[in-house]
Amino acid sequence: MPLRVLLADDHPIVRQGLRGVLERSGLEVAAEASDGLEAVRVAGELGPDVAILDIAMPGMNGVEAAREILKVAPRTKIILLTMHREDQYVVEALRAGISGYVLKTQSATDLTQAIQEVSRGGTYLSPGISHAVVHALRSKADAPSDPLTARERQVLKLIAEGKATKEVAQILGISVKTAESHRSRIMEKLDVHETASLVRYAVRQGLIQP
Repeated sequence: MPLRVLLADDHPIVRQGLRGVLERSGLEVAAEASDGLEAVRVAGELGPDVAILDIAMPGMNGVEAAREILKVAPRTKIILLTMHREDQYVVEALRAGISGYVLKTQSATDLTQAIQEVSRGGTYLSPGISHAVVHALRSKADAPSDPLTARERQVLKLIAEGKATKEVAQILGISVKTAESHRSRIMEKLDVHETASLVRYAVRQGLIQP
């Protein structure tokens, strides 16, 4: 029985290309998603063997989506497929519990190898990001805890993307009052008082791209 894969990327042409590569390798693309929120929902419904996520997606990025998918579908292995080789992205991905980190500069063979490796319980990391891995291992024990909850990170990302409070509420399926409360708590925890500072924090945390 072929491995069942979920593809999540906000570019349809990228998903179409990946689907072709995977299906030619004997894998089954069980579903596709165009953003992180949809990826979490679909993963919870289908429980795919492997989820391949882009980092830079609207609504919820790949790292945040990985955290949520592992809650709703803990048996699903997560691979991030991305252009980002910077330490901050790799470190956050590893802490989120991903099993594979594949750079888009690698070949299609590397991606299928990563899928096979993580499906067997292993870990696959593209060559060239070993420094970030060492950094992550050395700093994990001493890393300060994130002051924000998972929901607050979702709200922060949407605010940093320019969404109004009403839009945040609609996207996350919460009331406007709850969205406003989340925003207030985020500002209080981070000790910031304007949206521009929230955006800068979101960029530093890798929640959005500059």
